[in-house]
Amino acid sequence: MPARSLLRPRCRLSVLSAFVLLALISMPRRGWSADNLFKNPDLALGSGNQPDDWRTEAWVSDPSAVTYRWVPGEVTVVATKENDARYMQTLSLGPGWYHLTVEIRTENVGNDKTGATISVMEDGISSKDIKNTTDWTPVELYLKVGSKGADVDVALRVGGYGSLNTGTAHFRKASAVKIDAPPEKADHTYDLEQIRGQSAHVPVGSPISLFVTFALLAIVVRWSWKMFAQAAPKAPTRADVRREVRRSGRR
Repeated sequence: MPARSLLRPRCRLSVLSAFVLLALISMPRRGWSADNLFKNPDLALGSGNQPDDWRTEAWVSDPSAVTYRWVPGEVTVVATKENDARYMQTLSLGPGWYHLTVEIRTENVGNDKTGATISVMEDGISSKDIKNTTDWTPVELYLKVGSKGADVDVALRVGGYGSLNTGTAHFRKASAVKIDAPPEKADHTYDLEQIRGQSAHVPVGSPISLFVTFALLAIVVRWSWKMFAQAAPKAPTRADVRREVRRSGRR
């Protein structure tokens, strides 16, 4: 058999193998997306009752107050007592805008306090909250990160800070995607750098007022010591002792 005819099947096999390899590489991986910054965003991976890469936290962590459930594709928070309970994941974000979304389904979530949301654990950064009993509802928020970047804790949450609630919330299809900018007139937009700046503790008053305050404080301290010295009894001198001895001898 000619050598050329032996090579043809091998070439065809190599080409076929290359196509199969490219197809496998291009297939979407379970629980992974090139654009989604969450790990395990579709909540498909996990073991036991715990999804991979997500953790649970609550204001009242007692098992009688909250329970958590996971099935592939969905997590559930059940707040049986008033609580701020959530699944959480920490994201390291570079500068720019981000779009955070999740789908929520609720059962008997209280109407008077904060309902079920996707939130960033920073001073009220939250999507619209879902209350009462509802079907699957998408919610979103837009977050701007400053030039230095930031680490943020993102929560799939029932209740909020100072607004504890009860009820059951199911979450699925979590997404955190970098975008150029939010749409015009978008609701639930937040500037993280500005929010953190407003909550930072800064000195009150100008340098001149601080100098005057310290000067007045020094004057008050000096005056207090002077008054104390005048009021305190003086130690007797040697002359006082001699006079007292002579008086005693005369008696």
